Amino acid sequence: MMNQLKAAWTGMVQPLLSRPKRLQVAALCLRDTDAGREVLLITSRDTGRWILPKGWPIDGLTAPGAALQEAWEEAGVKTGTITEVPLGSYDYDKRLEGGVPVSVEVKVYAVEDVKLMDSYPEVEERNRRWLSPSEAAGLVDEPGLQDILQQL
Repeated sequence: MMNQLKAAWTGMVQPLLSRPKRLQVAALCLRDTDAGREVLLITSRDTGRWILPKGWPIDGLTAPGAALQEAWEEAGVKTGTITEVPLGSYDYDKRLEGGVPVSVEVKVYAVEDVKLMDSYPEVEERNRRWLSPSEAAGLVDEPGLQDILQQL
């Protein structure tokens, strides 16, 4: 009986608990000012935390293309030049509907030549702010994202 329980645990239950990370893509929007380089942060819809525009991959778009689409919907980024290779990645736990946590890896793509629009899909749901990389690193919760921002 003990061997059957162990086999059930290692064969069925344990794999469910250690599922691979899901993937999201993020846009790290950058601009140069007289005061130095700045990054764009937005607030999340649910908790109001400061984050990068990000989301799930989108069928028919490359990862950088999906990151730009999320930047438009969430932050009003209308144009920009995005890198094809991510600057880096960070991990976090996302709570899905029902409160189930999912481990997520976020690939971060740099976006230059950013133009912001005043009207965009989630304008009523989020705030946005340009900050120095060190200020932005102090506002985000994820240590891996803090590291990426500090390296700018």
